[in-house]
Amino acid sequence: MSLLSYLRELLEQRQPHPLLVENRRRFAQFDQNRPLTDYSFVVLDTELTGLSYKDEIISIGAVKISNMQIEMGTVFHSLVRPLNLKHNQATFIHQITPDQLRAAQPIKVVLPEFVEFCGDALLVGHFLEIDLGYLNRATKKVLGGTLANPTIDTLRLVKAYKETSYVCEHGYCDQSFPCNLNELAEEFKLPRFKAHDALEDALQCAYLFLFLLKKLDNGQVKTLRQLHNVGRPLLLRQN
Repeated sequence: MSLLSYLRELLEQRQPHPLLVENRRRFAQFDQNRPLTDYSFVVLDTELTGLSYKDEIISIGAVKISNMQIEMGTVFHSLVRPLNLKHNQATFIHQITPDQLRAAQPIKVVLPEFVEFCGDALLVGHFLEIDLGYLNRATKKVLGGTLANPTIDTLRLVKAYKETSYVCEHGYCDQSFPCNLNELAEEFKLPRFKAHDALEDALQCAYLFLFLLKKLDNGQVKTLRQLHNVGRPLLLRQN
C-alpha cells in the first residue's frame, strides 16, 4: 500500500460511514417500553477462522423475526473472503474450504450489505458477545464505528428461564444445565438444524429465542422492558 493510499484510508476511517450514521440515528432515542410485537429482531451467527484476535469472519448468517414470527423468506447468508486463506483447525468444524472462500466477497463488500439487512432490528444471538466482538472490530475497520443496535443474548435468557423453573420446581437452581445451542434445541424439542453453518445456526437460535419468550415468566413477558428485567443484563447498548 502506498503512503497516499494509507493516508486516504486513515482519513476515511475518521468519519463514520453513512450507514453507521443512520444506524446511530435510529437508536438515538430507543424506547424499551413497547410490546415485543412492535420490534423486529435479526438473529445472527458467524463462522470464524478461529477465536484469537488475529482470526477473521468467514461467514455471516441471519434471519429476521417480525410480529414474533420467523420470516423464512427474509434471510442473509454470505461467505466472506478472509486475508488468510490457509486451512486451519476451524476448517474441520465448519467445513468451509479455502477454495470456497477464494470465490467469496471480502468483508468490505459483505459488511455494508449486512448492516443494511439489520436496519432498525434488535440483534439476537447465542454467545452473542463473541459474534459482536468480531463484527464490531470489522465495522470499525470498514465503516469507521460500531453498530448501535441493542442486543439480546439467548444464553442469558436460557439462564434466566432455568433459574426460574428450577427454583419453582425444586427450591434451588441447578447451574449444570447445557449451554450448547444444539443440546438446548434437543432438550426443548425444537426443530433441528445443521450445526456450524452460520444461517442454520441463526435459524436454530431463532427458534430457541421464540421458545424462551413464550416460557419466560409463564408467558407474561410482553414488553422489551420486561424482557430486560427478567435476566439482567440482557439488553446491551453497543458504544
